[in-house]
Order: sequence, then C-alpha cells, then structure tokens
Amino acid sequence: QLQLVESGGGLVQPGGSLRLSCAASGFTLDYYAVGWFRQAPGKEREGVSYISRSRGSTYYADSVKGRFTISRDNAKNTVYLQMNSLKPEDTAVYYCAAGITLATTEGEYDYWGQGTQVTVSS
Repeated sequence: QLQLVESGGGLVQPGGSLRLSCAASGFTLDYYAVGWFRQAPGKEREGVSYISRSRGSTYYADSVKGRFTISRDNAKNTVYLQMNSLKPEDTAVYYCAAGITLATTEGEYDYWGQGTQVTVSS
C-alpha cells in the first residue's frame, strides 16, 4: 500500500518552531519530488515548499521564505519541514505530496498524506 503520513503538527505560540515529518511507505520517496501544501480555514490550499527528487533543490513560497526549511532523509524515506518563527497566519492543515515532477501545482502530485494540523496562537 502506497502511503504518505504526516506528523509533528500541534499548538505553538507565535515565534515558536515545529518540525513536520512526511514518511512514505510502500514506495521509495527519494525517487519523487515532494511538496508541502497547507489549507487554512475558509481558504484554498496553497503550496508552501518543494524539494526535487535528485539534487534536492528547494523552493519556498514568499510567505515562508527564510523561516521554513524543507529537507529529505532518504535513509528514513522521509521529508521534513522545519518551521521557525511561526506566525498566527501559518495556522493551517499541512499536507505533503509526492510526484514525479517538481511542480507548484497540486495536480502534478500523485500521492497525498492525510494532513496534520498546525495552530499558532498565544
């Protein structure tokens, strides 16, 4: 069974940090580009960060640039999203997705996780 599972979400105060994990089972994640997306209440899902499958090139939305870092650990078949200096506007359900092609559009991704809630509030 091909599956992505996110973890690491939770409640954090503004300025705090969280690290999200995206673990793959049933397939080798390093053969795929991985994207992190998020969806806040009442808003459309948006892309946050992406990492390519070979060189591990990384890309970030302007809203998170300098605060979030995406990385991959191929030995653990896992991609991470380190989130620092969190703001209330980062509150959302965060999803990871895997696809053959590195892209910013959801339709290019074949496998999706179930999402993990991140809440930034004092």
